Amino acid sequence: MRFGPVPTTEALGAILAHSQMAGGRKIAKGTVLDATAVAVLRDAGIAKITVARLEPGDVVEDAAAAALAAALVPDPDADRLKLSVPHAGRVNLNATAPGIVELDADRIHALNRIDPSLTLATLAPMTRVTPGMLVGTVKVISYAVAGDALGAACEVAQAAIRVRPVALTTAGLVLTTLDGAPDKLTGKAREAVEGRLRTLGMTLSDVRIARHETDELAAALDTLGGDVALILTSAATSDLHDTAPEAVRKAGGTVARFGMPVDPGNLLFIGRLKGRPVVGLPGCARSPALNGADWVLERLVCGLDVSGDDIAAMGVGGLLKEIPIRPQPRERS
Repeated sequence: MRFGPVPTTEALGAILAHSQMAGGRKIAKGTVLDATAVAVLRDAGIAKITVARLEPGDVVEDAAAAALAAALVPDPDADRLKLSVPHAGRVNLNATAPGIVELDADRIHALNRIDPSLTLATLAPMTRVTPGMLVGTVKVISYAVAGDALGAACEVAQAAIRVRPVALTTAGLVLTTLDGAPDKLTGKAREAVEGRLRTLGMTLSDVRIARHETDELAAALDTLGGDVALILTSAATSDLHDTAPEAVRKAGGTVARFGMPVDPGNLLFIGRLKGRPVVGLPGCARSPALNGADWVLERLVCGLDVSGDDIAAMGVGGLLKEIPIRPQPRERS
C-alpha cells in the first residue's frame, strides 16, 4: 500500500485517509473516491488530499479483518463466539454463552508479530464471560494489508480463541452455623453464592444448614444434591484437617489442597466426593466481590481439572482489590 498526499485531480479510486468537509457534506475517511467525490473536493478548492492506494496483492481493511476473524473462530457456534460485521477494519468477538475464555497465547503472540497492521486484543486467559461480553477484537490498523502477511496471520492464528462453556449446571451448598439453625449471615451467604452461580448460568439446586461439627457436616454432604458441592462454614478453615476438610473425608471424599496464593481467597480447599468436585469456600465468598474461589469455581464448572499447580500459578495477578469490610486488612492506615 502506498500512502501520502496527492493532487485531488489524481485521487480517483484512492482511499481517503482523513475526513474532509466539502460541498456542504462530510466525506468520511476510508471512502474510496469515485468521480463524484473527486469533483466535490476539487470544486471546494481542496487541491491536495492524503490517500492510500492499494498495490497488487493488498487486501482492504474490512476484508482482511473478516478473514482473520474467520481463521481465529472457524466454527462460531462451537466456539461460542459471534463475529461482528467488519467496520473500519475491526471485527469484534462476543461471547454467546457463559463460560471462560480459552486461547492459545503462543498463536496469538505469533499473529501479533507478523505485521503491525494485523492485531488481535483479547481478555486474559480463563476470564469468566457472559453472553454478549466482548472477548476479543481484531483490528487492521492501516487501510489495507499485504495479502502474504494476511495469509501467514490466518494460518498461525487458526482456532486460537474460544469460550469454554459451563458443563456443570447445578450446585449444592452446605452452610454451617454454631447451632445448626439459619441466621442472618447464612441468608446473605446463600444470596452471594447464588449470584455467583447465576452469572455462570447455573442453579443452586440444594441448600443444607448444619451445625459446625464434623459429623453433621459430613451427613449433610452425603445427601447433598448438585453437580458440584460447595461448603461455606461459619468459622474459617484453618488447617487441612479442620472441621470442613475432615467432614469431606468422613463422607467418603478426598481433599486435594488447602490454601491458595490469591487474596482475598487464601483459605479455600478443593477435593472430590462421589465423583464430583467439592469446593470449601473462603469466608470472603459471603461477599459478591471477586475472590480466589471464583477463579477455581469457574474452571471446575467448565469441566476443567484444577490441580495444585494450577492454583499455585494463580499467585501472579492474585492480589485482588482490598475490601473495606475485611476484618484484618492487609495494610493498616
